[in-house]
Amino acid sequence: QVQLVESGGGLVQPGGSLRLSCAASGFTFSNYLMYWYRQAPGKERETVAWITSSGGATYYAVSVKGRFTISRDNAKNTLYLQMNSLKSEDTAVYYCKGNGLPWGQGTQVTVSS
Repeated sequence: QVQLVESGGGLVQPGGSLRLSCAASGFTFSNYLMYWYRQAPGKERETVAWITSSGGATYYAVSVKGRFTISRDNAKNTLYLQMNSLKSEDTAVYYCKGNGLPWGQGTQVTVSS
């Protein structure tokens, strides 16, 4: 069945780095523009970044531009989010998603000293 499984979250100190992964299965991953979203407690879900199906174009929210990098490996059916210079305000559950695809369980990122 169609599935998106996020991983790579954890607890990190401010200024640290994490790399999130999203393993896709059950559909043709290379056909989909893919998003990373995040949702912090008490806040609405927001778009963090997206990448076109070929990986040729990307978009970043202003809040993460210059610190986060979205990428994909279509041969491995995997989406990535490299997060550097993390701030406390990056604390959230991070989700990958494509239009029409189901939500995964997300991965928790906590930035705290």
